[in-house]
Amino acid sequence: MLRHPKSATDCRQSLTDEMATSSTRSKSRPDFKTALPGLKQGDDIETRIYNTVFESVMTQRLKPGTKLPEASLCELFDVSRATVRKVLQRLAHDHIVELRINRGAVVAAPTPEETRQIFEVRRQLEACIVRLAAAKASKADIASLRAQLKQEHEAMHRFAQPEWARLASAFHLRLAEVADNAVLQQYLMELVSRCSLIVALYEPPGNAACEHDEHASVVDLIEKGDAEGAVALMDQHLRTLEANVCVEHEAPDNSLARMLGLN
Repeated sequence: MLRHPKSATDCRQSLTDEMATSSTRSKSRPDFKTALPGLKQGDDIETRIYNTVFESVMTQRLKPGTKLPEASLCELFDVSRATVRKVLQRLAHDHIVELRINRGAVVAAPTPEETRQIFEVRRQLEACIVRLAAAKASKADIASLRAQLKQEHEAMHRFAQPEWARLASAFHLRLAEVADNAVLQQYLMELVSRCSLIVALYEPPGNAACEHDEHASVVDLIEKGDAEGAVALMDQHLRTLEANVCVEHEAPDNSLARMLGLN
Protein backbone atom coordinates (compact mmCIF):
# COMPACT_ATOMS: atom_id res chain seq x y z
CA MET A 1 0.00 0.00 0.00
CA LEU A 2 1.22 3.46 -0.81
CA ARG A 3 2.56 5.18 2.30
CA HIS A 4 0.80 8.28 3.54
CA PRO A 5 2.81 11.52 3.57
CA LYS A 6 4.00 12.62 6.97
CA SER A 7 2.55 15.67 8.63
CA ALA A 8 4.54 18.79 9.44
CA THR A 9 4.77 17.53 13.03
CA ASP A 10 6.24 14.22 11.87
CA CYS A 11 8.71 16.08 9.67
CA ARG A 12 9.77 18.22 12.61
CA GLN A 13 10.29 15.15 14.81
CA SER A 14 12.33 13.34 12.11
CA LEU A 15 14.62 16.32 11.63
CA THR A 16 14.92 16.88 15.39
CA ASP A 17 15.88 13.23 15.90
CA GLU A 18 18.42 13.46 13.08
CA MET A 19 20.05 16.54 14.61
CA ALA A 20 20.09 14.98 18.09
CA THR A 21 21.88 11.85 16.90
CA SER A 22 24.33 13.52 14.51
CA SER A 23 26.78 14.46 17.26
CA THR A 24 27.15 10.82 18.42
CA ARG A 25 26.91 9.08 15.03
CA SER A 26 30.63 9.30 14.35
CA LYS A 27 31.36 7.47 17.63
CA SER A 28 29.18 4.48 16.81
CA ARG A 29 29.67 4.13 13.05
CA PRO A 30 31.28 5.97 10.10
CA ASP A 31 29.54 9.19 9.14
CA PHE A 32 27.60 8.65 5.93
CA LYS A 33 28.22 12.26 4.88
CA THR A 34 31.94 11.55 4.50
CA ALA A 35 30.99 9.25 1.62
CA LEU A 36 29.19 12.02 -0.24
CA PRO A 37 31.24 14.30 -2.51
CA GLY A 38 31.15 17.88 -1.26
CA LEU A 39 29.14 17.08 1.89
CA LYS A 40 31.42 17.23 4.94
CA GLN A 41 31.13 18.01 8.61
CA GLY A 42 32.12 21.48 9.70
CA ASP A 43 30.54 23.23 6.73
CA ASP A 44 28.33 26.29 6.94
CA ILE A 45 24.73 26.28 8.16
CA GLU A 46 23.26 25.95 4.65
CA THR A 47 25.25 22.78 4.06
CA ARG A 48 24.30 21.51 7.51
CA ILE A 49 20.60 21.92 6.72
CA TYR A 50 21.09 20.30 3.33
CA ASN A 51 22.99 17.37 4.91
CA THR A 52 20.31 16.82 7.54
CA VAL A 53 17.44 16.72 5.03
CA PHE A 54 19.48 14.70 2.52
CA GLU A 55 20.50 12.01 5.02
CA SER A 56 16.99 11.87 6.48
CA VAL A 57 15.69 11.08 2.98
CA MET A 58 18.51 8.60 2.30
CA THR A 59 17.73 6.68 5.51
CA GLN A 60 13.96 6.91 4.82
CA ARG A 61 13.26 8.94 7.96
CA LEU A 62 11.56 11.48 5.68
CA LYS A 63 9.16 9.75 3.30
CA PRO A 64 8.08 10.98 -0.15
CA GLY A 65 5.35 13.59 0.16
CA THR A 66 6.46 14.77 3.61
CA LYS A 67 5.94 18.51 4.01
CA LEU A 68 8.99 20.64 4.89
CA PRO A 69 7.51 23.83 6.39
CA GLU A 70 9.81 26.84 6.18
CA ALA A 71 8.78 28.00 9.66
CA SER A 72 9.74 24.67 11.25
CA LEU A 73 13.10 24.60 9.49
CA CYS A 74 13.80 28.18 10.55
CA GLU A 75 13.08 27.30 14.17
CA LEU A 76 15.00 24.02 14.16
CA PHE A 77 18.17 25.54 12.69
CA ASP A 78 17.74 29.10 14.07
CA VAL A 79 18.07 30.68 10.64
CA SER A 80 16.15 33.14 8.47
CA ARG A 81 13.57 32.23 5.85
CA ALA A 82 15.99 33.46 3.19
CA THR A 83 18.52 30.82 4.27
CA VAL A 84 15.92 28.06 4.35
CA ARG A 85 14.59 29.01 0.92
CA LYS A 86 18.10 28.93 -0.53
CA VAL A 87 18.63 25.41 0.82
CA LEU A 88 15.22 24.25 -0.44
CA GLN A 89 16.06 25.59 -3.90
CA ARG A 90 19.28 23.55 -3.85
CA LEU A 91 17.42 20.44 -2.71
CA ALA A 92 14.88 20.97 -5.47
CA HIS A 93 17.68 21.33 -8.02
CA ASP A 94 19.01 17.94 -6.84
CA HIS A 95 15.50 16.40 -7.09
CA ILE A 96 15.32 15.70 -3.35
CA VAL A 97 12.32 17.97 -2.80
CA GLU A 98 9.62 19.52 -4.94
CA LEU A 99 8.61 23.18 -4.59
CA ARG A 100 4.87 23.59 -5.11
CA ILE A 101 3.13 26.91 -5.62
CA ASN A 102 1.12 27.90 -2.54
CA ARG A 103 1.95 24.57 -0.89
CA GLY A 104 5.64 24.93 -0.08
CA ALA A 105 8.28 22.20 -0.19
CA VAL A 106 7.66 18.46 0.05
CA VAL A 107 9.96 15.47 -0.26
CA ALA A 108 9.86 14.43 -3.92
CA ALA A 109 7.74 11.46 -5.04
CA PRO A 110 9.07 9.93 -8.30
CA THR A 111 6.51 8.63 -10.81
CA PRO A 112 6.66 5.09 -12.27
CA GLU A 113 8.04 6.47 -15.57
CA GLU A 114 10.71 8.45 -13.74
CA THR A 115 11.54 5.27 -11.83
CA ARG A 116 12.19 3.36 -15.05
CA GLN A 117 14.32 6.16 -16.49
CA ILE A 118 16.35 6.62 -13.30
CA PHE A 119 17.26 2.94 -13.09
CA GLU A 120 18.09 2.86 -16.80
CA VAL A 121 20.57 5.71 -16.40
CA ARG A 122 21.97 4.36 -13.15
CA ARG A 123 22.83 0.99 -14.72
CA GLN A 124 24.84 2.71 -17.44
CA LEU A 125 26.55 5.07 -15.01
CA GLU A 126 27.54 2.36 -12.55
CA ALA A 127 28.93 0.24 -15.39
CA CYS A 128 31.39 3.07 -16.11
CA ILE A 129 32.18 3.45 -12.41
CA VAL A 130 32.83 -0.27 -11.88
CA ARG A 131 35.16 -0.45 -14.90
CA LEU A 132 37.19 2.49 -13.59
CA ALA A 133 37.21 1.10 -10.07
CA ALA A 134 38.51 -2.26 -11.32
CA ALA A 135 41.32 -0.47 -13.15
CA LYS A 136 42.27 1.89 -10.32
CA ALA A 137 41.52 0.11 -7.05
CA SER A 138 44.52 -0.15 -4.72
CA LYS A 139 44.97 -2.65 -1.88
CA ALA A 140 43.94 0.13 0.51
CA ASP A 141 40.76 0.73 -1.51
CA ILE A 142 39.85 -2.96 -1.38
CA ALA A 143 40.49 -3.03 2.36
CA SER A 144 38.29 0.04 2.81
CA LEU A 145 35.47 -1.52 0.77
CA ARG A 146 35.66 -4.73 2.80
CA ALA A 147 35.58 -2.77 6.06
CA GLN A 148 32.44 -1.02 4.84
CA LEU A 149 30.91 -4.37 3.85
CA LYS A 150 31.59 -5.66 7.38
CA GLN A 151 29.62 -2.75 8.85
CA GLU A 152 26.84 -3.42 6.32
CA HIS A 153 26.76 -7.10 7.31
CA GLU A 154 26.60 -6.26 11.03
CA ALA A 155 23.74 -3.80 10.48
CA MET A 156 21.88 -6.43 8.45
CA HIS A 157 22.12 -8.98 11.25
CA ARG A 158 21.01 -6.42 13.83
CA PHE A 159 17.95 -5.79 11.63
CA ALA A 160 18.92 -2.09 11.76
CA GLN A 161 17.08 -1.20 8.55
CA PRO A 162 17.83 2.57 8.43
CA GLU A 163 21.54 2.01 9.03
CA TRP A 164 21.59 -0.89 6.58
CA ALA A 165 19.95 1.26 3.89
CA ARG A 166 22.45 4.05 4.57
CA LEU A 167 25.45 1.74 4.32
CA ALA A 168 24.10 0.01 1.20
CA SER A 169 23.80 3.36 -0.57
CA ALA A 170 27.20 4.46 0.75
CA PHE A 171 28.79 1.35 -0.78
CA HIS A 172 27.86 2.48 -4.28
CA LEU A 173 29.14 5.99 -3.56
CA ARG A 174 32.38 4.55 -2.20
CA LEU A 175 32.89 2.66 -5.47
CA ALA A 176 32.53 5.98 -7.27
CA GLU A 177 35.27 7.43 -5.06
CA VAL A 178 37.54 4.50 -5.97
CA ALA A 179 36.81 5.20 -9.64
CA ASP A 180 38.32 8.65 -8.98
CA ASN A 181 36.07 10.67 -11.27
CA ALA A 182 34.40 13.64 -9.58
CA VAL A 183 31.81 14.10 -12.35
CA LEU A 184 30.64 10.49 -12.09
CA GLN A 185 30.53 10.81 -8.29
CA GLN A 186 28.26 13.84 -8.49
CA TYR A 187 25.88 12.22 -10.96
CA LEU A 188 25.75 9.03 -8.92
CA MET A 189 25.02 10.93 -5.72
CA GLU A 190 21.91 12.40 -7.37
CA LEU A 191 20.80 9.04 -8.75
CA VAL A 192 21.33 7.23 -5.44
CA SER A 193 19.29 9.83 -3.59
CA ARG A 194 16.50 9.55 -6.16
CA CYS A 195 16.59 5.75 -5.92
CA SER A 196 16.25 6.04 -2.13
CA LEU A 197 13.06 8.02 -2.71
CA ILE A 198 11.82 5.32 -5.06
CA VAL A 199 12.56 2.55 -2.54
CA ALA A 200 10.80 4.51 0.22
CA LEU A 201 7.75 5.02 -1.99
CA TYR A 202 7.41 1.76 -3.89
CA GLU A 203 9.37 -1.14 -2.37
CA PRO A 204 7.25 -3.61 -0.36
CA PRO A 205 8.08 -3.84 3.37
CA GLY A 206 10.70 -6.44 4.31
CA ASN A 207 12.72 -6.27 1.09
CA ALA A 208 16.40 -5.40 1.26
CA ALA A 209 17.30 -2.17 -0.52
CA CYS A 210 20.52 -3.86 -1.69
CA GLU A 211 21.73 -7.44 -1.32
CA HIS A 212 24.87 -7.57 0.83
CA ASP A 213 26.23 -10.76 -0.79
CA GLU A 214 26.09 -9.14 -4.23
CA HIS A 215 28.09 -6.17 -2.95
CA ALA A 216 30.73 -8.55 -1.59
CA SER A 217 30.91 -10.43 -4.90
CA VAL A 218 31.40 -7.16 -6.82
CA VAL A 219 34.38 -6.34 -4.58
CA ASP A 220 35.80 -9.85 -5.13
CA LEU A 221 35.69 -9.36 -8.90
CA ILE A 222 37.20 -5.86 -8.70
CA GLU A 223 40.05 -7.22 -6.57
CA LYS A 224 40.70 -9.88 -9.22
CA GLY A 225 40.71 -7.23 -11.95
CA ASP A 226 37.69 -8.82 -13.65
CA ALA A 227 36.08 -5.57 -14.80
CA GLU A 228 33.52 -7.12 -17.14
CA GLY A 229 32.48 -9.70 -14.57
CA ALA A 230 32.00 -6.95 -12.00
CA VAL A 231 30.03 -4.84 -14.51
CA ALA A 232 27.74 -7.78 -15.35
CA LEU A 233 27.10 -8.50 -11.67
CA MET A 234 26.40 -4.84 -10.88
CA ASP A 235 23.95 -4.69 -13.78
CA GLN A 236 22.16 -7.78 -12.45
CA HIS A 237 22.22 -6.29 -8.93
CA LEU A 238 20.53 -3.07 -10.07
CA ARG A 239 17.99 -4.93 -12.21
CA THR A 240 17.04 -7.01 -9.16
CA LEU A 241 16.67 -3.84 -7.09
CA GLU A 242 14.41 -2.35 -9.77
CA ALA A 243 12.38 -5.57 -10.02
CA ASN A 244 11.72 -5.41 -6.27
CA VAL A 245 10.09 -2.01 -6.73
CA CYS A 246 6.33 -2.36 -7.16
CA VAL A 247 5.22 0.69 -9.14
CA GLU A 248 1.56 -0.31 -9.49
CA HIS A 249 -0.63 0.18 -6.44
CA GLU A 250 -4.30 0.03 -5.70
CA ALA A 251 -5.71 3.31 -4.45
CA PRO A 252 -5.68 3.32 -0.65
CA ASP A 253 -9.03 2.92 1.09
CA ASN A 254 -9.31 6.01 3.25
CA SER A 255 -12.98 5.50 4.15
CA LEU A 256 -14.17 6.36 7.63
CA ALA A 257 -14.95 2.69 8.29
CA ARG A 258 -11.39 1.69 7.48
CA MET A 259 -9.88 4.50 9.55
CA LEU A 260 -12.08 3.38 12.48
CA GLY A 261 -10.94 -0.22 12.01
CA LEU A 262 -14.44 -1.48 11.18
CA ASN A 263 -13.54 -3.36 8.00
